[in-house]
Amino acid sequence: MKFTPLHTNRRSFLKGLSATTAGGLLLPHILRAQGAVPAGKRLGIGCIGVGGKGGSDMTNAAKDNDIVAICDVDEKSLAKAAEKFPNAKQFRDFRKMLDEVKEIDGVTISTPDHSHYPAAMHAIALGKHVFIQKPLANTLWEGRQLHLAAQKKGVITQMGNQGHTFDDNRLLKEWIDAGAIGAIKEIHVWTNRPIWPQGRAVSFKPGDAPATVDWPLWLAATPDHAYSPDIHPFKWRGSLEWGAGAIGDMGCHLMDPIFFALDLGMPQRVEANTEEMTVLAWPRGASVKYTWQGHAKHGDITMTWYEGKNLDGTPKQPALPPEVGDLKLKAGGWFIIGTEGVIYNGADQCKNPQIFPEKRAQEFLAQPLDKKYPRSPSAGDPQNEWTLAIKEGKAFPFMSQFDYAVPLTELGMIGGLAMRCGIPIGWDSAKLEVPGLPEAAQFIKRAHYRKGWEYSADKI
Repeated sequence: MKFTPLHTNRRSFLKGLSATTAGGLLLPHILRAQGAVPAGKRLGIGCIGVGGKGGSDMTNAAKDNDIVAICDVDEKSLAKAAEKFPNAKQFRDFRKMLDEVKEIDGVTISTPDHSHYPAAMHAIALGKHVFIQKPLANTLWEGRQLHLAAQKKGVITQMGNQGHTFDDNRLLKEWIDAGAIGAIKEIHVWTNRPIWPQGRAVSFKPGDAPATVDWPLWLAATPDHAYSPDIHPFKWRGSLEWGAGAIGDMGCHLMDPIFFALDLGMPQRVEANTEEMTVLAWPRGASVKYTWQGHAKHGDITMTWYEGKNLDGTPKQPALPPEVGDLKLKAGGWFIIGTEGVIYNGADQCKNPQIFPEKRAQEFLAQPLDKKYPRSPSAGDPQNEWTLAIKEGKAFPFMSQFDYAVPLTELGMIGGLAMRCGIPIGWDSAKLEVPGLPEAAQFIKRAHYRKGWEYSADKI
């Protein structure tokens, strides 16, 4: 098939969305539209999904703010959250919460991947600021619609990839800019996910939904489906319908510092090798090779993603570059390989990156670099960074707001798209399509939405 050359920088991505985005990455003329709030004002926060990760998102967003409403499809999670925030109004349906509680300034969304989109779109339509756990959605079309809707309404947005707030994320970009390892040639990224069933291990044996769970509300916009303990409460991540697989779950963490530091943009070619991909589930194991040809900053480079285990039970990981010696790899991490050395990070987020070989590290680090890129006002706490930005009336530099988070999420999701297509693909980000492969459209936008759950940016 024919692969269409694409632009590779983020400005081209934004230009493809709307003429209003061409002026800059942070869109200050849009994000400042609602203005700063009065000094000392406490925001009213509504929380959608308050169990598990939602509980910590809610607690962090409560700093110097008021949790005025909480929502969860599970009565047990709702009751537990109410013990901590007894004055918050309680709801099972986020639509009812958003329509009725006028004191809400911003909303945290910490639900399964498939329900991020309708919750966020309903909130954005009402002018509410939104914080969404990663990934932003589990289809490429929904991610794009979120971006367009947020631009249209001028709200402050944030994705919950907390590593983007870390100082080391900025440090890595400063290292790359300063030529720490010379010209970049290849990148390798790996994760120990999935830690839930994928591949042929996935089946949906029907069962009775717990009495405390409103199953139709859990399904949200997706078509009707019988309850199964193989879906809720945790195993949904491995399903094509409700999850985004390992690459969706962890790509927003592990690819983030690389995407940011190298200003990668979108590749020209994506090729996936999968094991046990099924009509229901993401693969048991996979690797994905991204190729950039003639990148504006780095020329020809590749990035390879590894997930899952080999048939013998060993983790899928890259071969060690000779510069790192006999280093033992962590469960998740990445290498950036250049002409003068290697940067290794042995964590899911950018934490304590190291330069190899040791001689190159000593030479480069002999003189400390200036802090070229502003640090987050709330490193490690993206919920607080988001609420502080709302109070300021504008996004902080290098937040994971949608101008950044949508293309980052897209990078991981086109890896998933290549898995589903089963052949190497090109990617036209502006048109949101695979050139020469119209059949891929079925994987880019959800085929069916339940009646009453249809959202799009042009309708808000």
